[in-house]
Amino acid sequence: MAATGSEKQGATAYYVSTPIYYVNDAPHLGHAYTTVAGDVLTRWHRQRGEKVWYLTGTDEHGQKIMRTAEANNVTPQAWCDKLVEEAWKPLWEHLNIANDDFIRTTEKRHTDRVQEFVQDLYDKGEIYKGGYEGPYCVGCEEYKLPGDLIDGEGEFAGQKLCPIHKKPVELLKEENYFFKLSEYGPKLLEFYAANPGFIQPESARNEVVNFVEQGLQDLSISRSTFDWGVPVPWDDKHVIYVWVDALLNYATAVGYGANQEKFEGTFPANVHLIGKDILRFHSVIWPAMLMAQGLPLPGKVVANGWLMVGGEKMSKSNLTGIKPQDLTSHFGVDAYRWYFLRAIAYGSDGSFSWEDFSARYTSELANDYGNLASRVAAMVGKYFGGALPEATAAGDAERAVQEGLAKAVATADRKIGEELDFQSGILAVFEFVKQVNGYITEQEPWKVAKDTSPEGQARLATVLYTAAESLRGVAVLLNPVMPETSQKLWESLGAEESLGALADQKVQNAGVWGGLPAGATVTKGAVLFPRLEEKPA
Repeated sequence: MAATGSEKQGATAYYVSTPIYYVNDAPHLGHAYTTVAGDVLTRWHRQRGEKVWYLTGTDEHGQKIMRTAEANNVTPQAWCDKLVEEAWKPLWEHLNIANDDFIRTTEKRHTDRVQEFVQDLYDKGEIYKGGYEGPYCVGCEEYKLPGDLIDGEGEFAGQKLCPIHKKPVELLKEENYFFKLSEYGPKLLEFYAANPGFIQPESARNEVVNFVEQGLQDLSISRSTFDWGVPVPWDDKHVIYVWVDALLNYATAVGYGANQEKFEGTFPANVHLIGKDILRFHSVIWPAMLMAQGLPLPGKVVANGWLMVGGEKMSKSNLTGIKPQDLTSHFGVDAYRWYFLRAIAYGSDGSFSWEDFSARYTSELANDYGNLASRVAAMVGKYFGGALPEATAAGDAERAVQEGLAKAVATADRKIGEELDFQSGILAVFEFVKQVNGYITEQEPWKVAKDTSPEGQARLATVLYTAAESLRGVAVLLNPVMPETSQKLWESLGAEESLGALADQKVQNAGVWGGLPAGATVTKGAVLFPRLEEKPA
């Protein structure tokens, strides 16, 4: 049996992928949610000092793209080019996404390798010719089982609808080529049993296991009713099914069939981040294709939930799509990156509201975190002329803060870096921020400053050093989540000059106390999280 990707078979890179997104329209919050999560995860592993490869991109073939282009009176390629260059890539740049590659399925480096992969399966006898008739959802680019469909109401009364897109399916009948997916059911179940963490969360795993246990049908891997796709190499009257084409991006982007050294050093992915609506493609079809080709399987497939507005999944089809820029223009990019991972447990559905974002921003970012940074810098400036004093009078209160930082580092590293529990990891850091705020409130340095004795000044110095050193650790821990504000804090602490670049600080060492040297120049920079202007959503 093919090996699990958790072993990585000698691969050296921590490889994370997002779905490659359909370019039938501009990206919305749901797309950005998954991409920011992948960015935080890979930045975290970079901050550990690991070699990382982060892949995202666009899925540009299939009937849905072709119809959208036709509706806009342009060619499919022209439509894809426009959307990628004017909407998708600019948004990832705007959101500070540090992807290592951006794959487009219309690129030659991809299409050539897709043909080779499918040709190889055909030569091995894994693909055969047949006919198929059944309900097809163009939005999903997928044949549906009758039991998956829902009854239409209102204008769609009497029709069968796709449960995801809430639109009527089409009855298609065509001659296709089929991949012998049905033969891989027992192998997949054996693999799931041996690798219980392969599909996450557990609810997603249970869904897939139940689906496979009912028996798999062979997969139609070509289409002959339209031509916008990769031609089947042995029969140019057919194009390769868009999902077979799309899934292979995870291999072609890292050198499959073209750069063996890169491929072996990267593939398979440690983590495929996906939306739960494409779970079966990634946890059934993709591993079966890899098994058929004798390639190793990914480490894990992690399905995030849906973002909801007014109780409905965000998408253009139900008009609840919201542009990320609508939020970043008000809250800022870093707060945007922080909010969705902080407010919603990854893997669960979550509702977004402007009111909740505003409340969390004000309470946690502006009041707790930003105000702490401002107060500490101001007091070091006022009482010590901006030179970080030395801590010479540490006691139980300071030891509690040191222990709090060490705990926050250990918890956040485990939760974010290993478990992909972004919410709990971020919460651990902000619990420590609250602890430091409580420490300052209890120690009352503004009162201690009135004691001009050597003992009083030593105590004041120790309190302010403890607070500043705590912020050093927080800046490292939050750098993967909020890189711009973390850099501002890092520079205001004088850490850039005294410790070097923030990106070079190992997250696992962030809790080692005493990193900031006495004498570092602390400056009160711009407010990290300005108060929100009162303006409507």
